[in-house]
Amino acid sequence: MHLLILGGTIFVGRHLVEAALARGHTLTLFNRGQHGPELFPEVAKLRGDRTADLSALNGRSFDAVIDTCGYVPRLVRASAELLAPNVGHYSFISSISVYAEYAQVGIDESAPVGTLADPTVEEVTGESYGPLKALCEQAAEAALPGRALIIRPGLIVGPDDPTDRFTYWPVRVARGGPFIAPEQPGYLVQYIDVRDLAAWTISMVERGSTGVYNATGPAAPQPLGELLADCGAAAGVPVEPVWASAAFLAEHGVQPWSELPLWVADAPEMAGFSQVSSAKAVAAGLRYRPTHATVADTLAWAATRPADHAWRAGLSAEKETELLARLS
Repeated sequence: MHLLILGGTIFVGRHLVEAALARGHTLTLFNRGQHGPELFPEVAKLRGDRTADLSALNGRSFDAVIDTCGYVPRLVRASAELLAPNVGHYSFISSISVYAEYAQVGIDESAPVGTLADPTVEEVTGESYGPLKALCEQAAEAALPGRALIIRPGLIVGPDDPTDRFTYWPVRVARGGPFIAPEQPGYLVQYIDVRDLAAWTISMVERGSTGVYNATGPAAPQPLGELLADCGAAAGVPVEPVWASAAFLAEHGVQPWSELPLWVADAPEMAGFSQVSSAKAVAAGLRYRPTHATVADTLAWAATRPADHAWRAGLSAEKETELLARLS
């Protein structure tokens, strides 16, 4: 197949390219060329900015398109409508953040999605991100009715992750010594290895699959204590979590998800946040590598980054030291 990937050099896009090349597909990438322009020299590259200029795509035909970087429905609509006459299939990488509520355990693809009071809003914030993604999904389906595949991943993790929202834990455990962990060892977490997501997405594109699929993992929601144990095993160090209650963390201004990744403060309205169902995707072939493999590979990749890497998630050493002192 000849595949067009919108994006293709950052994290998810990069691993989609690798998965597609490994399966023998011909690829063309469309992006601005600002990130990793040296990557994939064997692949055709079209330069353009989807916010302003799609002209490089005019008149080009592809078997399928994978849109990895759509956040604003107007822009997704523009690319999907332009490509619709000349492509057979359009995949849009969305997010489980589209759902309106998370009180229910086992949310599946039929659950209502979030909406915006003003659907013309284009500023991406914590509040608008999910509803905007839902509108992007609708734009893709409207442009290619019956030919769109919508994939809603959970937290995507693994090598090359620029967000640090998972990488923080293997690296922090590897550093050794006591560390702050949220709530208790049985706190459930969900995430998906980017390589598992990429391989499954390419297989779905090959089959021309359509419809909406949640795509998170592991196979069952995992207790945070188990993940931290895998981190310790990968690093070969003792695991010394100091479990802090949600009340303590809130009192001291610890931000869920950003300062303590994978954690969302315990509340009835968020009971299902880390228990979203991916049964439909599993039935369609989604498979998961062992957690310890994701942890080990993430830790090895993190070790290749500069020593002065500016972390985008996780507690600072200074704040953690202060919190540990208060808990001692």
